[in-house]
Amino acid sequence: MKINNTRFIFIVLFAAIICAGCFIAVPIGPGGIPIVMQNMFAVLAALTLGGFGGFFSALLFVAAGALGLPVFSGGAGGIARLLGPTGGFLIGYILAALAAGCIARKPRAGEKAFSAKNIVKLSLASLAGFTLIYVPGILRFMQLTHRSFSASIAACLIPFIPGDLIKLVLSVPLAAKLRTAAARYFTDKSE
Repeated sequence: MKINNTRFIFIVLFAAIICAGCFIAVPIGPGGIPIVMQNMFAVLAALTLGGFGGFFSALLFVAAGALGLPVFSGGAGGIARLLGPTGGFLIGYILAALAAGCIARKPRAGEKAFSAKNIVKLSLASLAGFTLIYVPGILRFMQLTHRSFSASIAACLIPFIPGDLIKLVLSVPLAAKLRTAAARYFTDKSE
């Protein structure tokens, strides 16, 4: 896949937006799992940029945090956070961005932002993205805390469903609008 300077700027911009989300975090669960906006921003990157752009935006975010920049929830950073009980959720951002972006696909010129087809596609992509964040997150949490599957679901998933549904509802129309703006930079003349 060819990447031009503008696409690269979009990828870095969304990585920065995901990083900025670290300032919005409210710990609610046992084990200190916070309600964050970063998961919404990772999914939004995927919905707006497609699989390639979303994946690399999330990967840049996780790499920056692993290198010690204070970009994880609560302004934390470092490899210890990535290897800790909530580290699986951070890896989940990368998987979610790739999957949601592959479902949403790269924006195209002429795409009707609020057509039923586009809204359904973005909703399914967003749902897949939010769901995929939890898979490695819950598995890692179980591994390090030695909690049962049902106890981990109760701690890591159930309290977050209402907030994630709200974020899903917000991310779909926002992505639909952003995709129309991004499409002119993501459509190659040869396509």
